[in-house]
Amino acid sequence: MTENLLEAQYDITKISKLRIFYDKYKFFLYFLLIILILFFSYFSLYLENKKNKRVLLSDDYLQAKVFLDNGEKVNATNLLKEIALSNDSTYSTLSFFLLINQNLIVDKKDISNLFDHIISKNKFSDEDKNLLIYKKALFSSTYLNESELLDEVKPLLNSNTSWKAHGHLLLGDYFTSKNENLKAIEFYQQVFNIKNLNQDLYSYARFQLSLISNE
Repeated sequence: MTENLLEAQYDITKISKLRIFYDKYKFFLYFLLIILILFFSYFSLYLENKKNKRVLLSDDYLQAKVFLDNGEKVNATNLLKEIALSNDSTYSTLSFFLLINQNLIVDKKDISNLFDHIISKNKFSDEDKNLLIYKKALFSSTYLNESELLDEVKPLLNSNTSWKAHGHLLLGDYFTSKNENLKAIEFYQQVFNIKNLNQDLYSYARFQLSLISNE
């Protein structure tokens, strides 16, 4: 009997404390609940809008390819440029390289600006970002001077990905084409200081060094 009374008193005390806590903080609790509801509503809306945007980009990308198939290059170019600037890591990149592969953009400045926009405005893994940096440097190597090209390749040389070796090889090839063999040798030799590369990269560096030594 005594134990039952004690339990009853404990339950009453517990309920009273909860009631006091509720009365004291009920406005804060309501406010917190409203914030949570708004947050999850906004987040759901954000995800839905993002999904719809990707669907529209997919449709636009397919439409651009239809324009190309029908020989409507102006319409295709305009639509692909719009997608490339949409800041979607997948469709922006696909559209940009379709523009380049189809020779729809010939101005080097325009291509370079689009490269910069896609690299800076989209989220990529380190490997994918460095691949884009490499492709830009490779494209730019045909017209940039030495200091400009070094600036383009610097992010690769400072990275810890396989694209670091590609950056050294690119610079080696660049200086070879300029008949600056001492500089070329320096960059080719750097490849051997990078571990766990594809053997083809080491082989290419050795081959280029052997060509220089036989001149």
